[in-house]
Amino acid sequence: MSWIQTHITVDKSQADLIELLLEQLGALSITLGDAGDEPMLEPGPGETPLWQATRITGLFSGDTDMDALRTQFNHALERDISQHLHIERLEDEDWERSWLDRFKPMQFGQRLWICPSGHRVDAQDAVIVDLDPGLAFGTGTHPTTRLCLQWLDSADLKGKTVIDFGCGSGVLAIAALKLGAAKVIGVDHDPQAVIATRVNAKNNGVADRLAVFHSQEWQPQKVDIVLANILANVLIELRDQIEPLVNETGELVLSGILQDQAAGVESAYSDALKFSPTRYDEGWSLLHAQRAS
Repeated sequence: MSWIQTHITVDKSQADLIELLLEQLGALSITLGDAGDEPMLEPGPGETPLWQATRITGLFSGDTDMDALRTQFNHALERDISQHLHIERLEDEDWERSWLDRFKPMQFGQRLWICPSGHRVDAQDAVIVDLDPGLAFGTGTHPTTRLCLQWLDSADLKGKTVIDFGCGSGVLAIAALKLGAAKVIGVDHDPQAVIATRVNAKNNGVADRLAVFHSQEWQPQKVDIVLANILANVLIELRDQIEPLVNETGELVLSGILQDQAAGVESAYSDALKFSPTRYDEGWSLLHAQRAS
């Protein structure tokens, strides 16, 4: 089996956005490094400094369509950044195993845990999602996914129907089911994400309550909760597809939004929904709204 590796160098102000985009495009792993020769002093408590010119590397499965990857980059970022994107094919190596060696159980909120193979969680009331890095990798390591998982842990999901719009690996969908949702519908435009979500749902014993569809093959319906962890410009672009999915008493959770983009996204949806105070994590935002009465 071969692998596809991408490299792109950006200003550090864009690094978080590119990292999130790579995750949503299905990167198996993402690493950040120095693109120049800038010394990095010992960071202070709670700091995660980056180099001014940051080199971001993404690893993809060997059957990834490289032309489609460039196109998706341009569409998501609304400019031709792909001219700076370098793509190469690598020989087989146990990349996934080495990534797993660095991936440990993570807690979100009070009860929810993401746990990889070979590890265990001993917390008495733990709600555990068993998930390894793989296709359409999304495990909670990025602040936007973390915000969504923390929101799910705090929400009353019992008996509710949820849509995970842009489901990726299915981590949000599976977490919702394990936290009490009755049914989840996962939707994604990437066929690999659909496959990954179905596999992960089966591995977690929730496949009977999780229906997964390609975005061109599903029939929209109104539900109690709609989750969309995508990117700000896509959330605004798809507003007329996402907002009608929220039923008359429903809730909407939007993430994948940089802090300075939150007001623009909220404005796009605020005519029909009432927003709660925005949640933030490392410069990223989560918007929560309920259907306006």
